[in-house]
This record gives sequence, structure tokens and C-alpha cells, in this order.
Amino acid sequence: MSVTRFRFPYVEMPEVATQLRVEVREFLAEQRANGGFVPMADCWASGMSAEFSRKVGQRGWLGMTWDKKYGGHGRTFLERYVVTEEMLAAGAPVMAHWIADRQSGPQLIKNANPEVRDHIIPRIVAGECFCAIGMSEPNTGSDLASVATKAEKVDGGWRVNGTKLWSTGAHGGDYMVTLLRTSPVDTKARHEGLSQFIIDLKSPGVEIRGIADIAGQVHFNETQFEDVFVPDDYVLGEVGGGWKMVVGELALERSGPERFLSSFIVFQEAMKVLVNNPTDKTREVLGQVVAKIKTLRRMSLGIAGLLQEGASPEMEAALVKDMSTNFERELLEKIRSVLPQHALVSLDSLTANLLREGILRVPSSTLRGGTNEVLKGMIARQLGMR
Repeated sequence: MSVTRFRFPYVEMPEVATQLRVEVREFLAEQRANGGFVPMADCWASGMSAEFSRKVGQRGWLGMTWDKKYGGHGRTFLERYVVTEEMLAAGAPVMAHWIADRQSGPQLIKNANPEVRDHIIPRIVAGECFCAIGMSEPNTGSDLASVATKAEKVDGGWRVNGTKLWSTGAHGGDYMVTLLRTSPVDTKARHEGLSQFIIDLKSPGVEIRGIADIAGQVHFNETQFEDVFVPDDYVLGEVGGGWKMVVGELALERSGPERFLSSFIVFQEAMKVLVNNPTDKTREVLGQVVAKIKTLRRMSLGIAGLLQEGASPEMEAALVKDMSTNFERELLEKIRSVLPQHALVSLDSLTANLLREGILRVPSSTLRGGTNEVLKGMIARQLGMR
């Protein structure tokens, strides 16, 4: 078995990205000062604000890397990385547009019918159209090859029946890019017979039920399809070509800085307390946290560089996601271990509230985009260990 090494090229931020960072920070500071948002942990999966997303779209910070001829802005992946990083670090409510901007939009640009693409993409760029993902199902988990939700050919389109699970943001979405089985399972080629569809979530027969997490928040959903009609024009790419699209999409889903910066706002606010008379233990803990953040950022930036080259770094993304979601839990535990008691128990403390939010929400990070157990299997194959 041939073994391919992981590749994380060194990336140096260009001056234009540095200037952009200043603009984004000024925007976020103004929004926070004017009550545009209250910082929150896990903001990309829990902070839904259509109004904030429209403001981001008005600044030209959605669809940044997409070709201008499709309504995008033709900027680099590194410039988009800067915007993503700053939004996460500020705990801004970016959930509404997150999936559409990160992965659904690129799928539509590359694979959608031109009329459908031209109808949806400009609205995503404007922060006025939001998407969800329909991959996992009950009893399938991260084994996407075993999906059972079916699309059957009918006159003028397809009839969809089945259930999708863990569809983040579906309760506030307009469309769901959905992986469906369009031909019977071939046990010798389980990845065949799968297709991607764009499903209008306002269609008759679609029922979305929120799934509250341990914090009582709803960002996961169960989406039921009962005889939902999807027009032929809303098939993505070729019928039967869904698996290849999903694999490429997962590289986008797993590789971003959201995988290790979901709790950064907790760290940032805690620092305001911890810089006063730090103990040796505090210095040690903060040093460990900063070192890991810098390492994970270096790896994540390398993936942004690969995307800029036109590569599809699925394995590198799997490694970064596995390491990052473990770090998210570790970060919160370390911060809690060194915060003084008064900062932990105060009901009026932003630091304490953010820490509580993070602790309750971080467990789901090991589920979103593939469980860590599945990712470890992918990494083991890459290393020739299985």
C-alpha cells in the first residue's frame, strides 16, 4: 500500500490580507459596541442572526473567493481565512450564512444548473439566502455510503422520501444540499448510486424538527422528507456522482479555523482576568494553550494554501479537525482550572457565561463534520496503518 504524506505548506499572509484584518476588526468592534451582537462561544454553530449576516454580505465578506462572473468577489482563500478568523475570535453570530458561504455555495457554482446557480448564488453573497447540509441519517452516523433516503425518478423531477439527521441550521435555512440514494445499494461498490440534490426547505412534505443540545440550544435538526418533489434542474452535477462531490465538500467543512477557534472568545475574555497577578500555574497553562493554538493555526493556514492551489486536502482536513476538536475541550478545562472562584460563579460575568456556554456546547464539536473515531480511521489509512 502506498502511503501519501500529509502536506501543510507554509503560508505567509499578503499585505492585502493584513489590511483586511484591520477593517474586519473595526467592523466587529463597532457592531459589539452598538449592540449588534453579544459574544458567544461556538458562534458559527449557535449564533444565528440573519440581520448580522446581511451586514457581512453588504461589506463584501461572503462569497469572497467565488468568481465575479457568478456574483462573488474574486478574492483569495487567505483573505477569506482572515475574515473567518476574526469573526470567530469575536464570537460573532455567523451561523445563518456559515454553511452556504463555506461549502454549499462552491458546490452550486461548480455543479448546479446555470439558472439555479444564478438564482441562488447572488442571494448567498448578499447574506439573504442560507443553506443546510443533508448527509447523515438515523442508523448511518458518519458512514455516508449507507444512506437510505431515496430519490425516485418521476415526470419532470424526483420524489424524495426519508430522513436526514444532525442538519445544522436547517431550522433557519432556505435550501439543503442533500445526499440521496438514486439507485439500489451495490454491496461491492457502496459509494455508487448516490446523488446530490438542492432541496427547497419550504417545499410541501418537508418537516424540520429541532434537536436541543445539552445547553437547550437548537442548531441540530432532524429533517423529514415525505413525497417531496425536486425538479430535474435541482440535481447537482450528474446523477450517480454524489460521492465524489461529498468527499470534496468535507474537505471544506473540516479544515477551517472554526474547528479550533470555537472557544477562543472564552480564552480571550478569560485573559482579561488572568493577566492580573498570574501564578506560575496560570503562566504554564496559558503558554500551553497559546502554543497549541499557534500550531493548529499553522496547519489550518496550510490547508487554506492548498485550497488556493486548487487541491482538495481531505486527509489534512481530517487530521486538523480531529486535533482541533480535542483541543477545544482541553482549552476549556485548562481555563476553568486557573480562573479565580469569583470569575467562575458570577452570574453577571461575561467570562463565566462564555465558559458555561463553551462547556455545554463543545461536546457536539466531535460530531459535526464526522466523528473523531471516523477521522482517526481516515488518518490511519493515510499513514498505512490499516
